[in-house]
Amino acid sequence: MTASEKKTFYLHLIYSFFDGIIVGVLALNEFVLLKSMRASNYEIATLVQFTVILLLFANFINEMIKRSRNKKRMLRYMAFFTRLPLFLMFFFPDNASEIANSHYHLLFLSVFFMYYLADPFILPTISLFLKTSYSHENFGRLYSYASTLNKVIILIATFLFGLLLDFDMFAFRYIYPIIGSLGIISVFVLTLIDYQEPENSWIRTKFIDSVKVSFKIMFRILKENAAFTHFQIAFMIYGFVWIGTMAAINIFFDEVLDLNYSSVAFYKNSYNTIAIVILPYFGKIIGKLDPRKFGIYSFASLMFFLLFMLLTEYFPYYITVFGLKIYYLLIFSYIFYGIFAATMALLWYIGSAYFCKKEETANYQAVHLTLTGVRGAFAPVLGMLVYETLSFTGVFGIGILMMIASMFVLYFSLKKYPVLRINN
Repeated sequence: MTASEKKTFYLHLIYSFFDGIIVGVLALNEFVLLKSMRASNYEIATLVQFTVILLLFANFINEMIKRSRNKKRMLRYMAFFTRLPLFLMFFFPDNASEIANSHYHLLFLSVFFMYYLADPFILPTISLFLKTSYSHENFGRLYSYASTLNKVIILIATFLFGLLLDFDMFAFRYIYPIIGSLGIISVFVLTLIDYQEPENSWIRTKFIDSVKVSFKIMFRILKENAAFTHFQIAFMIYGFVWIGTMAAINIFFDEVLDLNYSSVAFYKNSYNTIAIVILPYFGKIIGKLDPRKFGIYSFASLMFFLLFMLLTEYFPYYITVFGLKIYYLLIFSYIFYGIFAATMALLWYIGSAYFCKKEETANYQAVHLTLTGVRGAFAPVLGMLVYETLSFTGVFGIGILMMIASMFVLYFSLKKYPVLRINN
């Protein structure tokens, strides 16, 4: 590594550490809204929707990012603006009947709408900073090391938060404000990465004209880069499945499996443990393997996750260990989810970068994020409708069939376009 890469990697590790605490705590977010606040099914779906729907505006926001003369200052403002509302959780009551009031549900959802508002700004900027600081050869390897640390911290944070919530189901009232502080710190650390704006980067055209150009670039990319388009079609199918089943899985845990917070944390930590072990391996091969073939492995693992989740409903055999309900088939389900988590941690964030030149990374990631927002606008509600119409068997069964379809798209693409045209 060069001296610049070493500094970037050091800051990337610090960012990943703080982000791991945040993500680990928020891993139980939907379950908090469901179990502690007794929210409705569609309120759970709405919370899931917030995590991705704002990416629908990624193309507009990408244009704002490109126009920013000081991207680091922009990120710092976004950190304060979107993380400070978490301090409102201090004022939530610790009484079950009072906190079940829909006004608190609305405030909870509003706070996290603000929180996820930062994602379309932060995610593409992370890719930009890292892609320009890491060499192409080291990109996947170094990213996987930082992701491994991130997964370790997620595991610890989720476990401890689950134990705390079983002791005090309203502990989120003071934990979430702490998370807000860490969110601000983590973004400030990210902005310490050396990044210089390219010369003559200031855009003088009108914003609306630039947005139109951005959409033209997006459609041009999808039209001219067939392999990338197939990659995004498969991702679209996968995204509908993953986002569409998230709310149903939380309800499944509560209504069918009757899991407590510690048990949910146990299953989430089991897949994170697997992801930690295998992430460095996949980090080494993602730069050597066509991302579409990499995607087939990732999507197959999610398919088996849903299959064993479905089978758990019909064969609900379990043992209880230290208050944890350990379902035999659910263990197999989360083994596959661990493989999925490791592969998707790389594929989602940096997969698009392997289809383009370095200077095109932001445009390609903007396309990827915009399409993520498109599916996020519909998938949670559609998933809830499928669940309420066909129950858990329907939502998991349809998800399995769709994952098979996504793998077929990537297999077809590999056969028709076996070589990616990249000039990095």
